[in-house]
Amino acid sequence: MKELVEFMARALVESPDDVHVSERVYRERVVLRLQVAPEDAGRVIGKNGRVANAMRSVLKVASVRQSRDVILKIM
Repeated sequence: MKELVEFMARALVESPDDVHVSERVYRERVVLRLQVAPEDAGRVIGKNGRVANAMRSVLKVASVRQSRDVILKIM
């Protein structure tokens, strides 16, 4: 999951070296925290959050295949 988020975020931003994803497990949930450079935050979030919601949708499909509950937080 972590690699999937990194791949999607690096494709969107101008400075892919500043993309960092941390993974924490709380009981049955996996929380992924995505950090990007401040100037790239708008690209990752998108207009009205459309890009962020699309990333969450892709993660949801991938998490169902692995029987896990995944949450994406953009910092």
